[in-house]
Amino acid sequence: MTMPRISLEQWATFQAVIDCGSFAKAAEKLNKSQSAVSYIISKMEQQLPTPALTQQGRKAVLTEAGQVLYRHASNLLAQAQALEQHAGYLASGWQAEVTIAVDAVVDMAPVVAGIAKFSKAHPETRIRILETTLSATDDALLERQADLVYAVRVLPGFLGKPVATSSMICAVSPQHPLATVDHLVSSDDLRQYRQLVIRDSGVRRPVDAGWLQAEQRWTVTYFGTAIDIVKQGLGFIFVPTSHIHRELQSGELIEVPLAFDAKKSLIVNRVLALQDRANPAVIALANAIDDCFVGAS
Repeated sequence: MTMPRISLEQWATFQAVIDCGSFAKAAEKLNKSQSAVSYIISKMEQQLPTPALTQQGRKAVLTEAGQVLYRHASNLLAQAQALEQHAGYLASGWQAEVTIAVDAVVDMAPVVAGIAKFSKAHPETRIRILETTLSATDDALLERQADLVYAVRVLPGFLGKPVATSSMICAVSPQHPLATVDHLVSSDDLRQYRQLVIRDSGVRRPVDAGWLQAEQRWTVTYFGTAIDIVKQGLGFIFVPTSHIHRELQSGELIEVPLAFDAKKSLIVNRVLALQDRANPAVIALANAIDDCFVGAS
């Protein structure tokens, strides 16, 4: 492999000369003598196939080629600085990537807001999000697929921290027959219509959850798909209110008044896969997301 002829120190000096506007100010910023800065730039210019600077009076000005080189040099120096910072994080035991599993019934907005907050402070840490449903959320914990899980069920042997509450309601489009009934809707009434159900994304121990007594049933993978279908008047769905807040406000969906107690509260729990042995990066991300759940409540 051919080694670069121009060092990072030379590119940093080149950048400082341009940013500061003169050799004298660049020397002050870099804590070098002006002659040292001039020597470094002179050696760099000798190694370049085309001039990067031209002298206009006492000021060094970029040539057309120099403008391109300056942009690349700035990116190179930023990457070098990020590499050193990343090495520092790894040396301190900071995890390079954090995987988070979020159950389908959990409101994703606070999760995304928390990840954004965390990534602003720690941009070098990669985030992987698993969108899971029912038993797949359990698998993420049991098989250590995720470092951090947000779910409404806490498995035996794990500790959950409640961070939010929501509720499941039965919802339909205003065009659906259930939207115009003048009485409380019974389970017999619901059985006459199509129900939209979310598929369990687990493969080892798939389970059913919720009210599943409708003879007609369409099963889909994501709540977003099911909600779009329900908005077309093609069925009803039991869905967390957090997922259809905008639709309820706009009137695109309405809550079906039920004669039986099918509306239930959901408690969203945060679970750490390694609990008291969790990596500092995992704890920092969990705290950032928890704060956003609190702010959203």
